[in-house]
Amino acid sequence: MSRIGKLPITVPSGVDVTIEGRTVTVKGPKGTLSHTVIAPITVALNDGVVSVERPDDERKTKAYHGLSRTLVSNLVEGVTKGYEKKLEIVGVGYRVALKGSNLEFALGFSHPVVIQPPEGITFAVESPTKFSVSGIDKQLVGETAANIRKIRKPEPYKGKGVRYAGENVRRKVGKTGK
Repeated sequence: MSRIGKLPITVPSGVDVTIEGRTVTVKGPKGTLSHTVIAPITVALNDGVVSVERPDDERKTKAYHGLSRTLVSNLVEGVTKGYEKKLEIVGVGYRVALKGSNLEFALGFSHPVVIQPPEGITFAVESPTKFSVSGIDKQLVGETAANIRKIRKPEPYKGKGVRYAGENVRRKVGKTGK
């Protein structure tokens, strides 16, 4: 049996889980999320514990078992704690500012780059070179952070660009000037 898939998901107090057919809806203090579970997998709620089961031991079903359990667990964690990705900017003159709910970047282009937050995502700027993306949907937070990083990826020679906090950028040796 899948080690991840067989783990039960305990539902904290203040969180309401409803299962209608294949759709799992989780309502908590931070908001509401829902997910449709893949076909052979079943989800059951018993005494404040959500369990995910599979009908057989086929290879594909085993893979869906662990995936479905993790996705439902992410829903529960998202509506209670939420998710956050911290990013930082490295480079002379590179900076970020919060304009209303939008982020405005100065990343060495001839124009400022403005990013609007998708529904359910909030931006926070701690300093001109550090900011964070937060929300309740783990997938949406990660995708938004990746799209922001894609504007100016860290380059390998000087390491300039937008990177995740704590990310290690592999550096290359430049030309020798002899």
